[in-house]
Amino acid sequence: MPSTTRIRTRRGSLARQLLILQLVVLFVLVAAGVTFAYLDSVRATEDRARDKVTAVAEAVADAPGVIAALSTSDPTRTLQPFAQSVRADTEVDFVTIMDKNGIRYTHPNPELIGQPFIGNIGEAQRGGKVVETYAGSLGPSERVVVPVRGAAGQVVALVSVGITVEAIDAELRERLWPLIGVAVAVLVVGGIGSYLVSARLRRQTRGIAPEELSNLFEYHEAVLHSVREGLLLVGGDGRVVLCNDGARALLGVADDPVGRELSALDIPEDLVEAFTSGEERTDELHLTEARVLVVSTAPVRSRGEAMGTVVILRDHTELQALTGELTTVRGLAEALRSQAHEAANRLHTVVSLVEIGRPEQAVEFATEELALAQELTDRVVGAVAEPVLAALLLGKAAEASERGVEFTITPDTVMEDSDTGVPPRDLVTILGNLIDNGIDAAAGNAGNGERPGVEVTVRSGAEELLLRVADTGPGVDDVEDVFRRGWTTKPEDGHGLGLALVGQAVRRHSGTIDVGRDEGAVFTVRLPLKSPKEPTR
Repeated sequence: MPSTTRIRTRRGSLARQLLILQLVVLFVLVAAGVTFAYLDSVRATEDRARDKVTAVAEAVADAPGVIAALSTSDPTRTLQPFAQSVRADTEVDFVTIMDKNGIRYTHPNPELIGQPFIGNIGEAQRGGKVVETYAGSLGPSERVVVPVRGAAGQVVALVSVGITVEAIDAELRERLWPLIGVAVAVLVVGGIGSYLVSARLRRQTRGIAPEELSNLFEYHEAVLHSVREGLLLVGGDGRVVLCNDGARALLGVADDPVGRELSALDIPEDLVEAFTSGEERTDELHLTEARVLVVSTAPVRSRGEAMGTVVILRDHTELQALTGELTTVRGLAEALRSQAHEAANRLHTVVSLVEIGRPEQAVEFATEELALAQELTDRVVGAVAEPVLAALLLGKAAEASERGVEFTITPDTVMEDSDTGVPPRDLVTILGNLIDNGIDAAAGNAGNGERPGVEVTVRSGAEELLLRVADTGPGVDDVEDVFRRGWTTKPEDGHGLGLALVGQAVRRHSGTIDVGRDEGAVFTVRLPLKSPKEPTR
């Protein structure tokens, strides 16, 4: 796929794009974090510097020696050593004591003693406090000016304590290096983590670009919902991972089953077993309440690990019905062939009787055989209004005769209205399979000394259509499983579907079927007829 290669070359895989995005986000977050932490450190350092100089200034202003020194003729002699000692002990950059007019008594630079203080002192002169950042003789500094009060509370002098901005910046730089180290560590760890996540994502997505993933998803959705066949993906835990519209329709599941366990869905147990067995199956026939399904399953593995089972479902209902109809037509053809053979034999007999000079016996023989055949035809056609059903009964009668089984239609057989609301195809499925099983059972039980026979009753009333088939076979003991697919009394393979189709057709029309016993098995089907006022659908 050349287009796929171009996409990967131009824009990179999803994993690579995600890695780049993660690194960009990580860098932005770390940069923002470092910036906020730095700004917070600046604020905290400045606040601490202000608190420190304020505390030192207030302590110096309240010191008893300062008031005493101010009353002497040379306050500088006493206050200068004291101020320098306090500056060294408290690690501030200057401690300046001045008179209330701002003339310095002390200063770190002795040459500036006696000169006016550089800064704002008006608020302190009035008994307040000045806190500011100001460029004085030592450069920009965080400083505070507080008053020194005499015994009567009057302002007699001022004290200013400050820390230069350069000293504050040096402290900030000391704090900044650990912060940078932490940021670098976070970037390294985050980058390694992002790379590992990207590598795992690359393995899982096989290096596919986002556009390709989007296209794959769109194609997946289009294919999933467009195919008529049912597609089902069952996980190893028995839960439905994927289910398309076709599978939901074929299984008769109304809600989306994705995420639900198969055992919680209303589907036959043999289907659940087929879906979860983990074995490969090809074109197995399974029955639901209304459909005949062809099921194929294949286990799914990825990198040697079992992931679940892919199930393909195909609707075989129509084909099975057509197959049943074809079998019926084939049986009718065989019956006609047999009748043609018997007719040829009878014709030869009649001709031979004429040739030997016995025309009276020839006429009697021909008339008797014609009457018997016509009597059965007239009886079936006159009693059963549904032509397909009547043809089925005539064909089964011929088949039974060929196999040596007596085929009897009871006198109470009557079906005056062909519009019963039950499709002829379903009637053929139900009655045809029951008669076939009856003929097989009666023929197989012929060695008991009695002539094998099958008795059929078709009777339509005001509310229901009754179909009854009785045979002289051995009967049915396992009544509960008789309509389960695979149940059969025949030793050969390939049987066990007919009665299951009968049960399915009866359930589809909300009918009932009873299995009894007389001489052999007796199957009685009751199908509710549609109301006369109900519109035809």
